[in-house]
Amino acid sequence: MSQKPIAGLHHVTAIARDAQINLDFYVGVLGLRLVKKTVNFDDPGTYHFYYGDEVGRPGSILTFFPWKTAGRGRAGTGQTSATAFCLPPGQLGFWEERLKSHQVEAERERRMGEDLLSFRDPEGLPLELVASPVAGAFEPWADSRVGSEQAIRGFHSVTLCERDYDLTAKLLVETMGFSQEGSEGNRFRFGAAGESASIVDVVVDPAAPRAMGGRGSVHHIAWRVPDQGEQDSWRRKLAEQGYNVTPILDRNYFHSIYFREAGGVLFELATDGPGFTADESVEDLGHNLKLPSWLEERRPRIEEALPPVRPPGGQA
Repeated sequence: MSQKPIAGLHHVTAIARDAQINLDFYVGVLGLRLVKKTVNFDDPGTYHFYYGDEVGRPGSILTFFPWKTAGRGRAGTGQTSATAFCLPPGQLGFWEERLKSHQVEAERERRMGEDLLSFRDPEGLPLELVASPVAGAFEPWADSRVGSEQAIRGFHSVTLCERDYDLTAKLLVETMGFSQEGSEGNRFRFGAAGESASIVDVVVDPAAPRAMGGRGSVHHIAWRVPDQGEQDSWRRKLAEQGYNVTPILDRNYFHSIYFREAGGVLFELATDGPGFTADESVEDLGHNLKLPSWLEERRPRIEEALPPVRPPGGQA
């Protein structure tokens, strides 16, 4: 069976330290919806927050592990060095003023023919807002404090910082089905097969130090596969190419496999379904702590270990 090319980003997962600050920024300032409040299945004493569009469609989801003891990460190679969201054209001015009103410093840039704002979240995670024609079916959260005309429309791209170019490019193009779309200095752009959330930039910086994980850094990026059958086929193909691929893991809202690309960035292939309405209605998304069935019997101990959080600004 031949694999379909990767359609684009499924989600990006990053590390924070303060759960409440994280909630308030991504819901109250950026206007994303908290579509799932759960725990890190491998470390259930830690929350796992998922933010996205109205229903948490693949390609809109930024997730966080807010580890209370997380030290600060170090930027460098082998890391996702920036996560970019799409904005409707003409909305950069609105966001420039909105970020400023929340004491967030942002810088205007022009890159690869597109205008963007670059800034950092309260714990130092590099983020970008790119004014770009929006393709795809992302639906802004109806109850967001940000109006629907200005709202974030899923991901635009991720940027990988690499010491070398060849092996990462070979994986993206020859294995995963990306196309080369251009370059600017030491930045090389690749596009996935989908219409949205489909861009990855590779920045080559041999002089940069090796990255170190911690708060303010991306833990891994996930790419979309339609279902488990396709995922299993991908797993076999990647293993045949010498990648150390995990078994298929049940993440309740999708199934996942993980491997590191040659430069060191942790990749995940995640299925589109079953999605975030698997255990609560669209109306109730993000309101209650949800646990997978195998952790339910430990709920009292888990809830006791988690820090209390109040509903974030913009999400009652």
